[in-house]
Order: sequence, then C-alpha cells, then structure tokens
Amino acid sequence: MSNRLAALLASWFPEKDSCQWVLASIIETQRSSYRKSGAMMLINSLGKSYGLLSGGCLEADLMRQAQKCWHQNSNITVCYDMQDDSDIAWQLGIGCGGLVKVLLQPINHDNNYLDLLTLKSQLDNRNACFYHIDTLNTQNTSMSNNQVLSKSVSSLEPLITIKPSPALVIFGGGVDAQPLVKIAQTLGWFICLIDCRTAYARAAYFKEADIVINQDYTSLEKNLVLPKADAIVIMHHNVSLDAHALQLVKNQENLAAASYIGLLGPQHRTEKVLKKAQLNSTDLPNKLANKLANPIGFDLGGDLPESIALAILSQAHATLEQASGNSLGYFQSQITNNIKQVISHAG
Repeated sequence: MSNRLAALLASWFPEKDSCQWVLASIIETQRSSYRKSGAMMLINSLGKSYGLLSGGCLEADLMRQAQKCWHQNSNITVCYDMQDDSDIAWQLGIGCGGLVKVLLQPINHDNNYLDLLTLKSQLDNRNACFYHIDTLNTQNTSMSNNQVLSKSVSSLEPLITIKPSPALVIFGGGVDAQPLVKIAQTLGWFICLIDCRTAYARAAYFKEADIVINQDYTSLEKNLVLPKADAIVIMHHNVSLDAHALQLVKNQENLAAASYIGLLGPQHRTEKVLKKAQLNSTDLPNKLANKLANPIGFDLGGDLPESIALAILSQAHATLEQASGNSLGYFQSQITNNIKQVISHAG
C-alpha cells in the first residue's frame, strides 16, 4: 500500500469506529531525519499501523506510546534525540543523527476525528488544503487554500500543506505502458490512461490505473474534461497519434498546466511529431523547464520496458519535486571540495 496520506485515510475510514486510533505526526525535526515535519501515520489498538515516520526504527516504540495516548485520552509528545546517547533513540538503534519530535493524538467521535473526515474528502476530490495540528488541544482542523487566509492560527502550531497525490496522464496503452502504470501506482500516483485504439488501453491489462479512457481523440477534446495532470507521458509509438496527443495537451487547460511532459522516442522523431502537430517546443507549456522532455527519462541503462518505465518516472518524479536528479553523494562531494578549496586559499 502507498504511504501517501490519501491511502492511509482510505484504510482508516472503514474501521474508524471499530477500535481505538491514534494520529502520530512529526511536528519538529532537527538535522538529519528519515521524514520531515508534517509526516503522519495512523495506529490502532489492534496492532495495525498505516504509514511510516521512520525507516521502521521508531514505529515499535510509537505503538507503545499510542497505548498511553488511548489510556489517558490526551495528546502525548515524544522526542527522539539521536545525538543524546542516553535517549531512547540510541536504545532503538537509530543512526540518523538528528532529532524527531512526534505528537500523538487520540482519534474519536468526541474530537470530531481530528477533522480527518474533512481532510479525506478534500483529498478524495483531489484538492490541496491546509491541515492545522493543534498541539495544545485535541481538535485539529482542515481548511481549503482560501479558508486559511481568514483563520487565525498560532505560528507555534504546525499548519501543514496537504496536496493530493500527483496525477499522471499516459497517452498510449501498449504493453510497455503496463510497467509505467504499475510503478506509478506503487508511488501512490493518480493514473489516467488514454488510447483511442480499440485494441489498446484495455482496463483488464491496466487494473492499477484509476481511469482508463478508450475513445476517439476528436470527441475526447470536445466532450471530456480530462483530470488535471502533474505529469504527462506520450507513448503511442505512432507519429500521428502522438501529434494529436500533443495538440490535446496544448488545448486542454488541465493538461497544459502539467509540470512534466515527456515524449517517447529520439529527437529526430520528436521533430516529426511536432511538425505533424503544427507545433514547436515553445508551444508546449512546462512551468519548470518550458520545454518538452525528449528524449524522455534519465539515463539509467537497460532497454526493457520496466527499465524504461523506471527512467521515465524517475525524471518525472524529480521534476515534480523540483529536485536535480543527481546522486545524493554528489552534493556531499561538492561540499567536501568546497571545504578543501577554502582551506587551500586560507593556507
């Protein structure tokens, strides 16, 4: 199951009154930590938990702390300090080297389920919103983007921006689209698969997709409002269909706002597609790079559909997260080199 909040709430909702529940939220971190402030997980009295606040090292102790939370029916704050060798964090064998402060809150009818029902509704409708964690009381609130402007919230209490899972729209329902859909589903993304060819994009082959559309692109443009896309991948292996998809991207407002638009195939093929669509690269909106990602994906090696899917989603993921895509070791080596240069100049 995905660790995205929408998936956690979907698992919690049917069982919300069948047992006792606790919401565990990271409210403060210092230095290195597995997850940052705003990360949440749900724990119940049957021994189940949904989500992760660490790589698995804190969860057993959080289960123990949750029992105190139920018995006291009040908030509990737990601090794990990986720098203090007398702290419980050392006994748990955590080696991140930072500090993590976690707030545990009972979830029940009396505190309006911490307004998680409203939050779930917002995410189910794919709306971004704000979630106010009240560290002093037991009643959190969920607000839409415009509501927060008029609501007074203490600057000392976390106000978390909650976004729906990224929406991936794939044009082309061939065999090589199957691993792309499966990996995106593992990431917890919302997936819309589109293909006008009757022999393609069959729902039986793409069970992980949230929406499968199989109809003529002309009627699609006129009659259907497609979901708002964060990332788009075009992979028909057909120049004319790819060109039509690019025209849809340009003309549909929900598609044109995508941060990532990728077209499968080499550069010379892309030129044919753009010419067929009577477009040039500057006609395709991309708010981060203002250009089409082509050739698509990172250079990860491998030519199997699974490898290509991983390369595509890695690039799309980095774009959506506004990350460089470089190795994390690259930044450490840059810091080391900078220190060496400073020492050299100082000497």
